Amino acid sequence: MPASLKKYSCLTLLAFLLFAEGCKKSAHPAVAPPVATLKAAAPFPMGSAVTSNGILNNYYYQGVLLTEYNSMTADYEMKFDITEPQQGTFNYAPGDAIVNFAALHHFRMHGHNFIWHQALPAWLLTFQGDAPAWENVFKTHIQTEAAHYKGQVASWDVVNEAIRDDNGQLRNEDATPGDGTGSIWRRHLGPDYIARAFVYAHQSDPNALLFYNDYGQEWGGIKLDSMIALVSGLKKRGIPISGIGMQMHIDINVDTAGITSALKRLAATGLLVHLSELDISVNPGADPNITFTSALQLKQAALYQFIAETYRASVPAAQRYGITTWEFCDADSWIPAFFNRKDWPLPFDAAYKKKPAYFGLLKGLTN
Repeated sequence: MPASLKKYSCLTLLAFLLFAEGCKKSAHPAVAPPVATLKAAAPFPMGSAVTSNGILNNYYYQGVLLTEYNSMTADYEMKFDITEPQQGTFNYAPGDAIVNFAALHHFRMHGHNFIWHQALPAWLLTFQGDAPAWENVFKTHIQTEAAHYKGQVASWDVVNEAIRDDNGQLRNEDATPGDGTGSIWRRHLGPDYIARAFVYAHQSDPNALLFYNDYGQEWGGIKLDSMIALVSGLKKRGIPISGIGMQMHIDINVDTAGITSALKRLAATGLLVHLSELDISVNPGADPNITFTSALQLKQAALYQFIAETYRASVPAAQRYGITTWEFCDADSWIPAFFNRKDWPLPFDAAYKKKPAYFGLLKGLTN
């Protein structure tokens, strides 16, 4: 064979081999690494408050929830005014929708709540009765709802926000007449109603974990002292309390040292610690002209990261009940409507897209 033909044949063979290798690579592309999610990163459950409308009618809402979270809390649809709108008549349809969704998708379900000084039906606000009649209303509501969800709800906020902000005492009369800060439960049932609420809930569902839930622990001072005294006293008496919910409705100006101190003190009770209603406001001053600048976004992200890291560092693994945000998308946050202001407090924006806050939270779970 002439030398020139040999050279041509070798080049042809080389080209064929390179083509074949290229085909092999294109037929078997490299597998992309999995995308990180909050629930995959966290060494404990990651939760969100949810509504039945969101999980049933909003595919973007469903998509984020199913991708990122593995625990759910009923936002408002398991509270007293929804579940017992008329005395002795119980409405479980909205709560059932949430609980059924949780079961279908293997989420942990956290109930919220049995007893609160707000979200009460009109009939209860005008109820006339002596102490035994009030006790019957109280006990019947707790035990009926707990029995209905027995085996479906893993845990409950049994009593919510029972302690005053200013002096650490149990809510009783309104701080200012008509402001709604008082508690009909304390007025009609006496100071030990909280212990009885836990006992009644436990009697109806002995396997459910039972929490006292409140806000303001990060403030320190008299309110934190009172909460710790309350839950520690219940535990010492043998009342079936499992944990404490630290709500964490905070803003970007929060004292981070207060968060660290509170988490350590709550963990020292030996109870489970749940960051139960986390959101971070960026407009606490209600500035009507505010814009969500890059600087604000990064400051919020850093605080989300700090909270996750500090929770992991301050609370022993066996006591971490998880982190729950109060909703996850800015469009569904309670803050703008309640305070009548612009705000962007959650990890996802109004279009259900990840914000810097999301990546800060994710980093705090993995660092």
